[in-house]
Amino acid sequence: QYRLVESGGGLEQSGGSLTLSCAASGFTNLDVYAIAWFRQAPGKEREGVSCISARGGVTNFADSAKDRFTISRDNTKNMIWLKMNNLKPDDTATYYCAADMTPCLPLRPIVPEDYSYWGQGTQVTVSS
Repeated sequence: QYRLVESGGGLEQSGGSLTLSCAASGFTNLDVYAIAWFRQAPGKEREGVSCISARGGVTNFADSAKDRFTISRDNTKNMIWLKMNNLKPDDTATYYCAADMTPCLPLRPIVPEDYSYWGQGTQVTVSS
């Protein structure tokens, strides 16, 4: 059974940092799955934040995340991370990791429709 479990969310002040983790299980070969992070704030659509290719060689970021967030993965540990720096109140949302055998390419939109497997989310709240 495919499973993604996010952790690391919490309350942080504006300008602070958080690292979200995504633990994958049940994937026979995680290194054929791209992983993406999405977020959804109340009343807003789910937004693609970042993705990383199956073997980690390619990353992509939404404009809102560029120069502040980094994404990484360790397929030997079945772990993916999203390091978020210089947090802003607009970053407040529930963050989800998602997986699928889909391309993660620079400039390619990160959209929920491309991902079949989802975690339950972790809440990030940034105070001003």
